[in-house]
Amino acid sequence: MKKDAKIYVAGHRGLVGSAIWNSLQRKGYTNLIGRTHQELDLMDAVAVKNFFDEEQPEYVVLAAAHVGGIMANLKYRADFIFQNLAIQQNVIGESWRHGVKKLLFLGSTCIYPREAPQPIGENALLTSPLEYTNEPYAIAKIAGMKMCESFNLQYGTNYIAVMPTNLYGPRDNFNLETSHVMSAMIRKMHLAKMLNEGNIDSIRADLDRRPVEGIDGNAPEEQIVATLEKYGILKDRLRLWGTGAPIREFLWSEDMADASVYCLEHIDFDDLRGDGPEVRNCHINIGSGKEVTIRELSELVKATVNYRGIIEWDATKPDGTLRKLTDVSRLHSLGWHHTMELEDGVPTLYSWYLKN
Repeated sequence: MKKDAKIYVAGHRGLVGSAIWNSLQRKGYTNLIGRTHQELDLMDAVAVKNFFDEEQPEYVVLAAAHVGGIMANLKYRADFIFQNLAIQQNVIGESWRHGVKKLLFLGSTCIYPREAPQPIGENALLTSPLEYTNEPYAIAKIAGMKMCESFNLQYGTNYIAVMPTNLYGPRDNFNLETSHVMSAMIRKMHLAKMLNEGNIDSIRADLDRRPVEGIDGNAPEEQIVATLEKYGILKDRLRLWGTGAPIREFLWSEDMADASVYCLEHIDFDDLRGDGPEVRNCHINIGSGKEVTIRELSELVKATVNYRGIIEWDATKPDGTLRKLTDVSRLHSLGWHHTMELEDGVPTLYSWYLKN
C-alpha cells in the first residue's frame, strides 16, 4: 500500500474505526476518508453508491456496525440483524463494483458457537448453535465474512475478514443501555462511587456528558437516584448482571487497530485459503489469548475506581456465553502480538473516561 493511497474507513468515529484511523495515520498514510452517519447513511444503497462514485477509494476498512452489549442484543434483535446486513451489503457490494483493491472486514468473536472448544480456533465456525442472546448480530457478521470469502472465490477480489475479541479503549461506548461489559462496568462503578460518597454534583456532571434514558444533570435528585437504581447503582452497593462466573478475553482497541492494519498491509486472501478443495474459515482471530472472569474484572475495576461499596451479582440476569477465549495462533504465526495488558488498560481507560 502506498502512503498516499485513498483509504475509506467506514465507521471512523467509533471505538474500532477511530483506533484503525489513528493507527493508519501513525504509520504515515495521508489520504484517509471518512463520513459520519449524518453525512452518509450506510443503510442507504443509493447514498453509498454515490459516495463510491465520487470518492473512488482504493482500499476499504469496514468497521461500521450496529453494536451493543447483552441488554441491547436481547432488546433490539431485529435492529442488530437488519441494520448490519444492510451496511455490509452496501459497502461490500460497492467495493466490488468500484474495483477496490483490498477490503478489511471487521467481525466479532461472537460468530462462534456458544459451546465451542476452548480456545476457539477459526475452524470452530458453524459447528454448533450460537449464543442465543446475540444470535442476530452473530448471523449478520457471519454473512458479512462469507460475503467477502465468496467474492474472493468467484471474482478474485482480496477481501480479508478479522474477528476481534472483546474490545475496550478510547472512544468506547459508555451508554448504560447499549454498552459492553467493560465500559458499562467502569461507568457504573464510577457512578456508584459518587453516589456512595454523596457527590451528587459529580453525578450531575457525568449525566450532562452522557444522559441516561434522557435524564441529564438538570433532573431532580430523586429522579437521578431512581434512574441509577434501574441499572443496579445504589447508595451502598452496585448490582451487576449475572453470576460473575463467565470468562472473557479483552483486547485494547489500539492493539486491535495495529493488528488490523498489519493484516491490511501484509496479509492477502491467498495466504489464508489453503490448498484443499473446499475453501472456508479464512478469517483471522484477533485477541490477547488471555482471559479473566467477569468477577475478577469487577475487582480490578473496583480497585481502579477506588469504589468502597458492595458488589452484588444478579443471577436472574443472563450470563451470556460462559467462556470465550480465542485461539490466536494464526495471528501469531503471521507475525503479530498484543502489547497492552489488562492491568494497565483498565486504569488507562478510566483515566480517558474522566477526561472525556
